[in-house]
Amino acid sequence: MSILLLASMICMLHFSRKAVKEETLLSTKQTLDGTIARIDNVLLSAEQAAGNHYFMMKPYLRDPEKMYRFSKELVESNPYIIGCAIALEPGFYEEGQEFMAYYHRVNKYDSTVVRADAFGNSRYTQQGWYTKPLQTAKTCWIKPMTDVEGVTEPIVTFAIPIRPGDEAQKPVGVMGIDVSLKLLSDIMLESKTSRNSYCVLFDEEGTYIVHPDSNKLFRQTIFTQKEFKTEPGLKEAAEAMLRGETGYNPFTMNGTEYIIFYMPFTRMAVKGRSMETLNWHVGIVYPKEDVYGEYNHMVCYIFIIALVSLLLMFVLCHIIIRYMLQPLKLLTTSAQRIAEGKFDEQIPDSHHTNEIGHLQDNFKAMQQSLAVNIGEMEQQKVTLQKRADELKKAYNDIKKADRMKTAFLHNMTNQMITPAAQIDKDVSTMFAGTTSTDGILTLTEDVQKNGEAITKLLNDLINMSEEEMRKEDSYENED
Repeated sequence: MSILLLASMICMLHFSRKAVKEETLLSTKQTLDGTIARIDNVLLSAEQAAGNHYFMMKPYLRDPEKMYRFSKELVESNPYIIGCAIALEPGFYEEGQEFMAYYHRVNKYDSTVVRADAFGNSRYTQQGWYTKPLQTAKTCWIKPMTDVEGVTEPIVTFAIPIRPGDEAQKPVGVMGIDVSLKLLSDIMLESKTSRNSYCVLFDEEGTYIVHPDSNKLFRQTIFTQKEFKTEPGLKEAAEAMLRGETGYNPFTMNGTEYIIFYMPFTRMAVKGRSMETLNWHVGIVYPKEDVYGEYNHMVCYIFIIALVSLLLMFVLCHIIIRYMLQPLKLLTTSAQRIAEGKFDEQIPDSHHTNEIGHLQDNFKAMQQSLAVNIGEMEQQKVTLQKRADELKKAYNDIKKADRMKTAFLHNMTNQMITPAAQIDKDVSTMFAGTTSTDGILTLTEDVQKNGEAITKLLNDLINMSEEEMRKEDSYENED
């Protein structure tokens, strides 16, 4: 049961971890898709507002005051736009004179639109947002500018080449629409899927466009981080992101394990929209604890519950088995005492109705039967011992009688030797012929007398033999 419980728990935890991972991937993809869509909506709104005003201002391109008015109205009409610059080639209005109609918001907390004579500390003709569209003659998004002195507000610029007539003519200026990166940062930071996660936005060079640590914006790329050299996971993730792949990679930074989920920034295709590639890449960085924290807590709880359950099961099984085996212990003790010869051992009745209870009852019946048989054997032993004693006594009596008979026969033989010897002597004397008649009569009388003595001894011996035979017959009849 313990092995099956552990196996099922391990399977459950394995598939639970897999489900957590899949759910996180799905949630992250949805979050990234939603974040990209929200940012793209801001960019699209700025593009459409700029395009509308571009076509509205083209008929008044020769009126510089109209340029100021269109610039100001464009900033005021769209909350996503924080600045608008309409810059024309030097000499367009006056020979050798530069012209830029530039309006911008004071800051994101103050919606007041103010006019400025310059954008940054350098000439606009030397700035990338102006020179690139003129050279390519294409509408495009300019990456965040870090080379313009005096610009403290992080922005991205949507630039439209200004053509005085049809689209085939050479551009004579640029309309630049500024979108605050703080706005994009706010959108991305609102896309947190967990308490400690955060979103990042890179350009094609790995430069941070959006990052919760403002010190890294435009000053540091992912490749200049010290972790990039020591953490293979971060390097793999960065290289995969810049290749335009979608996926995730684990990495460690400052002793904390993270997982970064990334995908390319894909703009929505809209008719008439400039679809140049931005080469932006979006990622969500999760501390591993945020992804698997609750799962790990659940694992701890499950292991604690499983351990407590196993201990309880062990204790309960131990108690139950000990209770169930108590009759066997009693039977073992009783069998040991019976083996020691204590056949009168008392075995109590069993209160169990299972096999152990039947075993105890049968063992008790066996012990009682064995006690009865042993008692009968003891009684027979006593009887046999008594008879053995009687036989021994009889045997001793027989041996004594035999000794007496032997002594008697010896005595009788000794008594018959003297008369027999005297008879032999007297007969020898008589055959010698030297004895007188009176002497022969005397010898005859001695022979007769000694013969009668021998006859009497023989009669006594015969009588004693008959007496012994009668006794033996009486013993045989008794047996």
